[in-house]
Amino acid sequence: MRIHEFMLSIEGVRRKLRRIAAILRDPAATENERANAAALKRRLEQRLKEAGVPKGDWTDAAFRLGRALTEIKKSAPPAAPAGDWTDGAFRLGSALRRGYRKLRTPGADGGGRPPK
Repeated sequence: MRIHEFMLSIEGVRRKLRRIAAILRDPAATENERANAAALKRRLEQRLKEAGVPKGDWTDAAFRLGRALTEIKKSAPPAAPAGDWTDGAFRLGSALRRGYRKLRTPGADGGGRPPK
């Protein structure tokens, strides 16, 4: 299971817990609904503890950021070596392009096409 899928399932459990808490706070809920909600709440909290994920406060955001950075570090391609042949080709192309523009446009030095 990828980390994104894992976090989505944990978020789903948290959403269910919030809904169950709303049922428990509802004064119009019957006794059977409250008993079912309390039992389900205990089971869901147990699943969260087994997953080993922090609670839904600021530490959760830090936890997710750390996991994402770890995943990015693992999947990053190797950096290109500095000063390979493409750098020289790029500089040569830039110099040729500038020289060609100087030849094609009339300038103060009298080079290029005559003005019309």
